[in-house]
Amino acid sequence: QVQLVESGGGLVQAGGSLRLSCAASGSIFSINAMGWYRQAPGKQRELVATVTSGGSTNYADSVKGRFTISRDYAKKTVDLQMNSLKPEDTAVYYCNGYFRTSVATSPSVYWGQGTQVTVSS
Repeated sequence: QVQLVESGGGLVQAGGSLRLSCAASGSIFSINAMGWYRQAPGKQRELVATVTSGGSTNYADSVKGRFTISRDYAKKTVDLQMNSLKPEDTAVYYCNGYFRTSVATSPSVYWGQGTQVTVSS
């Protein structure tokens, strides 16, 4: 099994910054991609940013230029630096990853438990 543990959420004023971190552990043979999603109250979970094993990144339009995703796959970690935060960034942020647990398995998706980010106006 694979476990993802997030850290770094909290309360911040608009315009401030937070850094989220996610560490993966367990039976990981290889990492295809890791990323961050978020879910605000009453809304569907949405992609924030992802990064592949090759380093290609993808961002939601709403966070481009403000958020930066980075990864250290040797350490099995992915971070999300969030700058110029807005009240609309308030959500539970989930770490996500596509991992193979052995050479014989296809990649499967795993999720963390989530960390709350609240941005006050």
